[in-house]
Amino acid sequence: MLEDKVNHPKHYTNGKVECIVAIEAATEGLVGIAAVCTANVIKYMWRWKLKGGLEDLRKARWYLDYLINEECKKKILCYKS
Repeated sequence: MLEDKVNHPKHYTNGKVECIVAIEAATEGLVGIAAVCTANVIKYMWRWKLKGGLEDLRKARWYLDYLINEECKKKILCYKS
C-alpha cells in the first residue's frame, strides 16, 4: 500500500500517537505566537529523525528561541542561557 503523504505521512504517524493529536493537546489554552511556536517545536522534534535531520533540529531551536524571546519581553528581567 502506498504512503498517504498528505493525510498520514510516515514522519508524523510514527508511534502510538499522531503528531497532530499531540500538538492539539500541547497547545490547548495557548493563543497567538505561543501556540504557533509550541506547535512548530513539537512538529520539528517529532519528525527530525525520519525527515529533516539536523535541519529540523535547527528549525525547532529557532522556534523555541523565538518563543523564549517573546516570553522574556513579558518579564522585567530575563537571562539568556
